Formats: sequence, structure tokens, C-alpha cells
Amino acid sequence: MAPENLKIIGTAHVSEKSVEEVRDTIINENPDVVAIELCPNRYYNMLAEKKGETKKDPSIREIIKGDNLGLFLVSSFLSYFQRKIGDDLGVKPGSEMMAAIKAAEETGAKIALIDRDIQVTLKRAMNQMSIWEKMKFFYGFIASFFAKDDEIEDVESIKEGDMLEEVMEYFKEMSPKAYHVLVTERNAYMAQRLLDIDAENVVAVVGAGHKEGIVECMEHPANIPPLQELMTLKESRISLGKVLLFSIPAIFILIFIGAFLSGINIKTSLFQYVMLTGGLAFLGSLLAGSKIYSAVTAFLVAPVTAIHPLLAAGWFAGIVEAKFRHVSMEDMHNITKCESFRELLQNNLFRVLLVVVGANIGCSIGTFISIPDVIYPLFSKIIGL
Repeated sequence: MAPENLKIIGTAHVSEKSVEEVRDTIINENPDVVAIELCPNRYYNMLAEKKGETKKDPSIREIIKGDNLGLFLVSSFLSYFQRKIGDDLGVKPGSEMMAAIKAAEETGAKIALIDRDIQVTLKRAMNQMSIWEKMKFFYGFIASFFAKDDEIEDVESIKEGDMLEEVMEYFKEMSPKAYHVLVTERNAYMAQRLLDIDAENVVAVVGAGHKEGIVECMEHPANIPPLQELMTLKESRISLGKVLLFSIPAIFILIFIGAFLSGINIKTSLFQYVMLTGGLAFLGSLLAGSKIYSAVTAFLVAPVTAIHPLLAAGWFAGIVEAKFRHVSMEDMHNITKCESFRELLQNNLFRVLLVVVGANIGCSIGTFISIPDVIYPLFSKIIGL
């Protein structure tokens, strides 16, 4: 059952005029419910930040493991972009949401949190991105620090969609499926949440980029997927890349075992394999600016992690690098405040992430070079070619 009187305000997350519009509208409308584009996690973090409380941040190990690194980069990119615009305009990102919360408290209105959990959204988006798209995103993250710093003159162009369209089009071009998760799915989710509010008078505060999509979904509620379906974290589909990823380690092991059982001397082949995977992981780590101890760690673990699809040489090198660089929670907070690539290089967490990527790339190159230089010749000896 939809609210009888629903007013949706499309805001710019970094516009002072949006802050004033939100407050004035809620005070004048005196709604029963104020619905805001926040999930419980972001809502409580925002309140804690307002009170000066510090939230618990993930550990370095949690960040560099598996898909967590990708989630961290996506979240950091979005935070950086909003903060950068906010600094140019003199408005803190999320100010209009805080204005909505404060106005709701003043009028006695209930607060409805209508957005999907940010972690679910980001994980679903990452699951939809291919390895190539993730690499493009990482490149875009780094390239954004080299982009020319154009001053924003027309504040309201952000609210009207010009700037939002530019950001959303970047995601749409880079990964249409990720865009669908970040925008289209959330439009449907928030529309259904609004339809479920049992109140006569409701004011909803959402980003300008979502308003049109939410209205369209509410006009055609039969097309909205069940909320449970939009909250489910599905396992990534089995792709050719993943099949190859898990097949390569098995092939390596079987060929070495087969050669040993066939009485073939595998010492030379093993040495080549270790030097290719470990040596290039070592080199990749050093080129990324690591300490020598991190590079040695990459060298030692690479031959093992190369044949284990659930491990990565970069994780181990990154953990060692983090200890030597003394990465702190302050580094995590400051990484989105960097204005240039030079400032990024001064951030200890970013330096650790570079080492993780460098070691992993080096190990991957070594693994694939090993196929024609080590594995194929060894296999040829086994079958007598």
C-alpha cells in the first residue's frame, strides 16, 4: 500500500541548496514519515561520526584478502569522488541526509531507512564484474588522481543530473551489469520500500540520479523483483576464466607427479618454475615499491600460491609490507583525502595495496610463462614426443 501523499526530493549529495530544500520541505510538510536514502549501516555510522565516535575499521588482512580489496577500492573511489566535489562546493557529503534526520526529529516524524545495505550492493556489483572490468576500474581509480582539477562553477548542475550522469555513465560504460546493480536495482529496492510504508504523509529524500527511476518503478510495481531476491548474494557463475583458474594448478601438479613417476628428472623443471613464479613475483613487488622483506616473502610463497586458486602471493607480501610501513587506521581514513598521485604514494595503505597488486601480477605472469617453457616440455617428455 503506497502512501497517500508522497513527496520525493531529488538532491545532490554535496549541495548546500539541497540541504536547505530538504529541511524546509520537511518542516513545511510535517510528514508522518521521512524516508531517506540510507541503509542501517550507513545511518548508524553517520550518527556515530556526528557524535565524534570512531567506528571499527577492518584490519589490513581483511582488506587485502580476496574480493575485499575490490570492495575497498570501489568504496574508496565513490567516497573520494563525493568528498572531492564536496570540498569544491564547501559542503560535506551526506549533509542533506543529516538535515533530513534532524528535521524529522524536530517535527516528530518517524525515519524510514529505504536503501539497500551498502555491503550487499557493492558485493553484488563486484560479482557482476569480470576480471577485465575490475582491472579497468583499478586503472580508473589511479587515473582519477591525474585528471585535471576543474573547478565546479554551476552547483545546481550536479543536482540536475549533469555531474551524476557523468559518474553513472562511467560505471555504465565500464560495466553495464555493475551499473544495473548500483543504480537500477537500488531504484527498485527503494521504490518497494516506499510502497511498503504505511503512512498518509511521507517525504522521501533520495539522490537526484535515483528519483526518476524510483518514480517509474512505483508506477509499475509489478515489475519490481522481490526484495529477498535483491538482497541475495549469489555465487558468481562459472566462467571459462574460473575453469582455467582452477584447472591450471591441477594440471601443474599432475604433470610434475607424472614426470616423477615416469622417472624423468624434474629438478631443472622445478627450478625453472620456482624462478619464473617466485622471481617475477619478487620483481613485481619491488617495482611496486615494496621493502626487500616483502619481495622475499613474495618469492617464497609464489610457487605455492600459483598452484592454489584461493591464495595469492600479494596477500602475504602485503601483510609483511603493512608491518614494516606501520599502516594505521588514519591511513585508511586519509586515502580518500589524497588530492594527487604523489599524495597517494605518501599513504602507507596505498603503498601496501600497490605491493599486493604488483606481487600478484608478477606471479601471474610467471605462471603463464611456465606453461610453454616448463609444463608443455615436461608433458612432451611424459608422452614421449
